Amino acid sequence: MMISTKGRYALRVMTDLAENYGKGYIPMKEVAERQNISLKYLERILPVLTKNRLIEGLQGKRGGYRLAAEPGSIRIGDILRLTEGHLAPVACLSCEMNTCERAGNCRTLPVWTEFYRLTNAYFDGITLADLILEELV
Repeated sequence: MMISTKGRYALRVMTDLAENYGKGYIPMKEVAERQNISLKYLERILPVLTKNRLIEGLQGKRGGYRLAAEPGSIRIGDILRLTEGHLAPVACLSCEMNTCERAGNCRTLPVWTEFYRLTNAYFDGITLADLILEELV
Protein backbone atom coordinates (compact mmCIF):
# COMPACT_ATOMS: atom_id res chain seq x y z
CA MET A 1 0.00 0.00 0.00
CA MET A 2 1.29 3.43 -0.92
CA ILE A 3 -0.25 6.69 0.28
CA SER A 4 -0.48 9.17 -2.59
CA THR A 5 0.73 12.76 -2.63
CA LYS A 6 -2.89 13.83 -2.24
CA GLY A 7 -3.21 11.91 1.03
CA ARG A 8 0.14 13.10 2.38
CA TYR A 9 -0.57 16.73 1.49
CA ALA A 10 -4.06 16.54 3.01
CA LEU A 11 -2.48 15.37 6.28
CA ARG A 12 0.01 18.24 6.17
CA VAL A 13 -2.75 20.81 5.55
CA MET A 14 -4.92 19.37 8.31
CA THR A 15 -1.97 19.30 10.72
CA ASP A 16 -1.18 22.93 9.90
CA LEU A 17 -4.80 23.91 10.54
CA ALA A 18 -4.72 21.93 13.79
CA GLU A 19 -1.63 23.86 14.91
CA ASN A 20 -3.59 27.05 14.25
CA TYR A 21 -6.85 25.81 15.77
CA GLY A 22 -8.76 28.59 17.51
CA LYS A 23 -7.01 31.37 15.56
CA GLY A 24 -9.83 31.88 13.07
CA TYR A 25 -9.70 31.30 9.35
CA ILE A 26 -6.21 30.69 7.98
CA PRO A 27 -5.48 31.79 4.39
CA MET A 28 -4.50 28.83 2.24
CA LYS A 29 -1.68 30.90 0.77
CA GLU A 30 -0.04 30.87 4.21
CA VAL A 31 -0.56 27.14 4.64
CA ALA A 32 0.82 26.49 1.15
CA GLU A 33 3.94 28.51 1.93
CA ARG A 34 4.52 26.89 5.33
CA GLN A 35 4.00 23.39 3.93
CA ASN A 36 5.83 24.04 0.65
CA ILE A 37 2.84 22.84 -1.38
CA SER A 38 1.57 24.64 -4.46
CA LEU A 39 -1.65 26.55 -3.93
CA LYS A 40 -2.95 25.06 -7.17
CA TYR A 41 -2.51 21.53 -5.78
CA LEU A 42 -4.19 22.49 -2.50
CA GLU A 43 -7.18 23.75 -4.45
CA ARG A 44 -7.74 20.14 -5.58
CA ILE A 45 -7.64 18.80 -2.01
CA LEU A 46 -9.67 21.43 -0.15
CA PRO A 47 -13.06 20.66 -1.76
CA VAL A 48 -12.88 17.04 -0.58
CA LEU A 49 -12.12 18.12 3.00
CA THR A 50 -14.79 20.84 2.92
CA LYS A 51 -17.49 18.65 1.36
CA ASN A 52 -16.93 16.04 4.07
CA ARG A 53 -17.06 18.69 6.81
CA LEU A 54 -13.52 18.30 8.10
CA ILE A 55 -12.77 21.94 7.34
CA GLU A 56 -14.80 25.10 6.84
CA GLY A 57 -14.00 27.81 4.34
CA LEU A 58 -14.77 31.51 4.29
CA GLN A 59 -14.25 33.71 1.25
CA GLY A 60 -13.28 37.34 1.35
CA LYS A 61 -10.68 39.59 2.90
CA ARG A 62 -10.52 37.71 6.20
CA GLY A 63 -11.25 34.37 4.62
CA GLY A 64 -9.43 31.11 4.65
CA TYR A 65 -9.99 27.71 6.18
CA ARG A 66 -10.24 26.26 9.65
CA LEU A 67 -10.94 22.87 11.17
CA ALA A 68 -14.64 22.11 11.53
CA ALA A 69 -14.01 20.28 14.81
CA GLU A 70 -11.34 20.16 17.48
CA PRO A 71 -8.10 18.39 16.50
CA GLY A 72 -8.69 15.56 18.98
CA SER A 73 -11.85 14.49 17.19
CA ILE A 74 -10.42 14.25 13.66
CA ARG A 75 -8.86 10.87 12.94
CA ILE A 76 -6.01 10.41 10.49
CA GLY A 77 -7.80 7.37 9.07
CA ASP A 78 -10.79 9.50 8.08
CA ILE A 79 -8.56 11.98 6.24
CA LEU A 80 -6.72 9.22 4.40
CA ARG A 81 -9.89 7.36 3.43
CA LEU A 82 -11.33 10.59 1.99
CA THR A 83 -8.26 11.32 -0.08
CA GLU A 84 -7.19 7.78 -0.95
CA GLY A 85 -10.62 6.19 -1.33
CA HIS A 86 -9.73 3.26 0.95
CA LEU A 87 -6.74 1.75 2.66
CA ALA A 88 -7.19 -1.78 1.34
CA PRO A 89 -3.91 -3.53 0.52
CA VAL A 90 -5.49 -5.68 -2.23
CA ALA A 91 -8.29 -5.06 -4.73
CA CYS A 92 -10.58 -7.77 -3.36
CA LEU A 93 -10.89 -5.86 -0.05
CA SER A 94 -11.47 -2.44 -1.61
CA CYS A 95 -15.24 -2.86 -1.86
CA GLU A 96 -17.92 -3.60 0.72
CA MET A 97 -18.55 -7.17 -0.36
CA ASN A 98 -15.64 -9.36 -1.43
CA THR A 99 -16.66 -10.42 -4.93
CA CYS A 100 -13.58 -12.50 -5.67
CA GLU A 101 -14.57 -15.96 -6.84
CA ARG A 102 -11.59 -17.39 -4.95
CA ALA A 103 -12.49 -15.80 -1.60
CA GLY A 104 -13.80 -19.07 -0.15
CA ASN A 105 -10.58 -20.95 -1.02
CA CYS A 106 -7.99 -18.19 -0.86
CA ARG A 107 -5.24 -19.06 1.60
CA THR A 108 -3.85 -15.49 1.55
CA LEU A 109 -7.13 -13.62 2.14
CA PRO A 110 -6.86 -13.87 5.95
CA VAL A 111 -3.41 -12.22 5.78
CA TRP A 112 -4.70 -9.31 3.73
CA THR A 113 -7.85 -8.99 5.83
CA GLU A 114 -5.85 -8.75 9.05
CA PHE A 115 -3.39 -6.31 7.49
CA TYR A 116 -6.35 -4.15 6.39
CA ARG A 117 -7.87 -4.31 9.87
CA LEU A 118 -4.56 -3.37 11.53
CA THR A 119 -3.97 -0.50 9.09
CA ASN A 120 -7.41 0.99 9.72
CA ALA A 121 -7.12 0.51 13.47
CA TYR A 122 -3.69 2.17 13.50
CA PHE A 123 -4.72 5.24 11.51
CA ASP A 124 -8.06 5.51 13.34
CA GLY A 125 -6.15 5.52 16.63
CA ILE A 126 -4.29 8.72 15.71
CA THR A 127 -5.89 12.15 15.74
CA LEU A 128 -4.65 15.52 14.56
CA ALA A 129 -4.11 16.41 18.22
CA ASP A 130 -1.72 13.47 18.52
CA LEU A 131 0.29 14.75 15.56
CA ILE A 132 0.64 18.29 16.85
CA LEU A 133 1.48 17.11 20.35
CA GLU A 134 4.14 14.76 18.92
CA GLU A 135 3.09 11.91 21.20
CA LEU A 136 3.60 9.25 18.53
CA VAL A 137 6.46 6.84 18.92
